[in-house]
Parts: sequence; structure tokens; C-alpha cells
Amino acid sequence: MELTAKELSFSYGDGGRQIFQNISFRAGSTERVGLMAGSGFGKTTLCRILAGYERPQSGAVYLDEKPLLSLRGKCPVQMIFQHPEQSVDPVRRMGHVLKEGGVQLGEMTERLGIRREWLSRYPRELSGGELQRFCIARALGEGTRFILADEISTMLDLATQKEIWLSLLEETRRRGIGLIAVSHSEGLLREVCTRIMRLERGRAVPLTDNRMEGSIWM
Repeated sequence: MELTAKELSFSYGDGGRQIFQNISFRAGSTERVGLMAGSGFGKTTLCRILAGYERPQSGAVYLDEKPLLSLRGKCPVQMIFQHPEQSVDPVRRMGHVLKEGGVQLGEMTERLGIRREWLSRYPRELSGGELQRFCIARALGEGTRFILADEISTMLDLATQKEIWLSLLEETRRRGIGLIAVSHSEGLLREVCTRIMRLERGRAVPLTDNRMEGSIWM
């Protein structure tokens, strides 16, 4: 399975600032692709377009040559947001978050470190790392073919970052789910991705040297 972005362009409002222009790339279901850019590029907007939350001003996103926006039912491209507290309902207990993704307690949630006693708690009663585990589990529900991870560990300490990323990488490998990781951190992307593209001047430019000298989690 392949996720394809074809000449995506986006600007804010009519005649507004151009955020990116004519971005094109492909990602396969066995790949872990890194998209790197600094703040202000529009990384989250690009992710929202790739996941079908937002429409580009021009261009399109395809899943196996079918327009993503033409697909019905649960979107096979799922997004994990940077701030988990903003992507869960604050008045619903955490068990509801799993139900949203059609996920039940089991081996996958255990690998993510989700505890049974957390299901009856409200989002405000969990830490950011604990909330993010639920958001990752929700995104990994049945039918998911690609995961978009938008700066998902920026707010976490290194130990929690490592635990969450290793769990996510294991699950995507095991199930043949493609991963697109978006970050400003080249070190993180070299740690988790098989190839990296730098988003600059409105375009996606491949990084040719993908070697990693030591681990950021050591």
C-alpha cells in the first residue's frame, strides 16, 4: 500500500501567506518516513491534509491511487497530535478514547504501557505521556494503514520518548503500517525513520546522508 502526496499547496485565506507549494512525495506501508522542518513551516497543516482533516488549495492525497477524500468509513490514515490533551474529550473517561478507535485492552495496549485502572480516569488525571499512549492506541485501531506522528514526543522526557517510540515502531512493523514522523529534530528522525525529507522553501528535499552517530536516548 502506498500513500502519495501530489503537488500539495496551501496558504491561509485568499491571497494569504503561502505556507507550502507543490509538495510531492510517496510513502510505502513498510517505510518509516521522516518529514523535518522548523517552526512556522506548516507541518501540522500538512499532516492534517495527509490525514484528510483539511483540504489543500491544490493537489491531492492518494491511497493506492485512490483519492483519500473519496474513501468512506474510518480513514485508513490516522494522525497522532503533538498535544494529546487537546485531542481527547475532557469530560469523557479514558476508556472512551479507546472505544473511539475500536480498541480493547490487550497485547497492543499492554505494549504501550496502558494500565487497566487508567480507563476509569479523566484526561486531567493523567500525565501527558499517559495521555499520549491512549492517543497512539486509538490511532492504531483496526483498519489503520498509515500513521502520521506530528511531534508526538516533544513534551516528554527522554525515557518516556524512548518507551513510546519503541512501542509505536514495534506495532507498525508487526502490522505492516506505514509511518510518517514529523519533527523539527533531525536526531529523533534519524533514530526512528528509514529515510528523511527536509521541508524547505515549500518543497520536500531528500536527505542523502541518513547515518546516525549514537542514540539520542543513550
